[in-house]
Amino acid sequence: MAARKQQLEDRRTTVVDTQREITEVCDELKALLIQKNAAYGDSALKPMRVFSRADNVEQIKVRLDDKLSRLMRGHALPDESLEDTIDDLMGYLVLLKVATRRRKALPGTRL
Repeated sequence: MAARKQQLEDRRTTVVDTQREITEVCDELKALLIQKNAAYGDSALKPMRVFSRADNVEQIKVRLDDKLSRLMRGHALPDESLEDTIDDLMGYLVLLKVATRRRKALPGTRL
């Protein structure tokens, strides 16, 4: 009986630890995205369109493809760690979600 009680307590502790870590990672990602948005002037959601006429959703998908391709081939940039690449991917996915929400809010648009 005491062993079962201890197992339940250990499981609860693990869940709480995981939830804390999820919150920590999400808070770090939020801060990074806000910092980059300020530094780059909302360029992911409002690109300059110098060469490409693709909309922002497609441009974010291209960035994701590039990051995933580099990751799969093991060709990360010399000054970029695996954690940096993961942060970039997560950030692009958040930006993709924001962009698709904005697109969905516009009348007559397709996803």
